[in-house]
Amino acid sequence: MSTLTFLGAAGTVTGSKFLLEQDRRRILLDCGLFQGEARWRRRNWDPFPVDPASLDAVVLTHAHLDHCGYLPSLVREGFRGPVICTSGTAEVAAIVLRDAAHLQMEDAQHARAGGYSRHDPPQPLFDTEDAERAIRLFRPADGRAELGAATVTLHRAGHILGSAFAELEVDGRRHDPGRGDVRRSAPRAPRPRPARPPDQHDRGARRRRTDAGVRDRPYGGSAARARRPDAGRPHPRLPVYVNSPMALAALNVYRAAVTNKSPELRPEILGGPDPFDPGTLRLVHSVEESMRISDPGRPSIVISASGMATGGRVLYHLARLLPSKRNTVILPGFQVPGTRGRALLDGARSIKIHGRYIPVRAQVVGLSEFSAHADSDELISWLSAAPSAPETVYVVHGEDHARAELARRIQDELDWTTATPGHLERVRI
Repeated sequence: MSTLTFLGAAGTVTGSKFLLEQDRRRILLDCGLFQGEARWRRRNWDPFPVDPASLDAVVLTHAHLDHCGYLPSLVREGFRGPVICTSGTAEVAAIVLRDAAHLQMEDAQHARAGGYSRHDPPQPLFDTEDAERAIRLFRPADGRAELGAATVTLHRAGHILGSAFAELEVDGRRHDPGRGDVRRSAPRAPRPRPARPPDQHDRGARRRRTDAGVRDRPYGGSAARARRPDAGRPHPRLPVYVNSPMALAALNVYRAAVTNKSPELRPEILGGPDPFDPGTLRLVHSVEESMRISDPGRPSIVISASGMATGGRVLYHLARLLPSKRNTVILPGFQVPGTRGRALLDGARSIKIHGRYIPVRAQVVGLSEFSAHADSDELISWLSAAPSAPETVYVVHGEDHARAELARRIQDELDWTTATPGHLERVRI
């Protein structure tokens, strides 16, 4: 008998973890951090539902923190098995985990210095040593990998570099989650078998204080500034500063993929000019320059991380720029409830950074089109290409109202059995 237990991303968008058990074998599909509201983040500190040392392997679909960020904690608690992923995911996830460990330690240090933690003393969830031990367990497998009685095949997903949907075959039965297309990535591979759908982010919802595009502002601010294309009006050539150690490291990986003509990238961006540089790109490496660009004295664009303003250098920029109406904050992609990014998008008049409340007077713009996930129409189209109906489609990775709507569409349009499992729910497969 095989069972599947939903250890995360069930009832919330983050914390992707799905435990497949067959006889005495245990395979964990994805190993992500919970993000957003405190009720979810606290689950990162809960004991893992099974002994981590009893896991035979972890399979990663891609390198986003909500899919790989719990790995250092799992290793800290005793996991020693292989982490199966594509070579692209191995490269990018190493960057993400090192950055996450740095931020965990930095946040604990800020909490100790500011005295605003409820814990004494504040401790990081994991540290750099835990991250390095997790990275050493990566076993890149661009194709098939044998895990005893189970076989995992990684198919191109077209999400971020290295992303895949994992087809697991156990006792002759196949199970596989999917992922949507992304703008610079080549289309995902054809679907070999019925699959669970990819992440269900609520695209277009809660775009409060937003425009269809980013408006030109007359104030000359420096947080982020652009204009919608108007006939006969040239785009302003503004300096674009990339101020994130993680983003700079990832940029090197993506540029190498372009140089090597990776099949994961769309052919039209290969062989031409640098697709990542509009001609005014400035890479920020030092802390001193990072501080200077918060007030550069001229209109400019600053790209920083994290994308949901949960940590990193972006917090220093926000603390400096949010109080002024001259500036614009652009939030690309989905903003998880409970994050600073979501609070800003929902119209917060102040947000808390490093123990202090910062007034919000800057314009806030949401760009949900940059979430890099498939929407419901794309998901239905992808599912409908299956050669036969699956036994059950489990809809995960979404807020409950979005999951329920997608499940309804699958039932109505494909006449398939669907379920929206709850946290820690276990099913036979």
